[in-house]
Amino acid sequence: MSRNSIILIVAIVFTGLAITLFASAKSRGVPGKCELYGRIQIVEAFPDARVQVVEAFPDIRVQRVPGFADSPGKWQIVNSSPDWKVQIVDAFPDYKIQWVDAFPGCK
Repeated sequence: MSRNSIILIVAIVFTGLAITLFASAKSRGVPGKCELYGRIQIVEAFPDARVQVVEAFPDIRVQRVPGFADSPGKWQIVNSSPDWKVQIVDAFPDYKIQWVDAFPGCK
């Protein structure tokens, strides 16, 4: 085998691994960004979605509400019986969120 063939095979293998490791949110069964509302539990492991809190250019503007979290961007933070489990991460999020006091929603 020539050196170029070996390099090509290694490149194909690494590309396949990268695609597998960084699979899209949809292929992992992550809820759509406009579906991510309701009773939300913040977890450290095994989330339904991973989010990163940002100050600008969010995918979802999130308002914490005490109840009736019935539209996109409204989250009622709970400790049990959640609709969705969310992990807050610093890198590689499924969605970026911004905490707001008014006008929640998704883009």
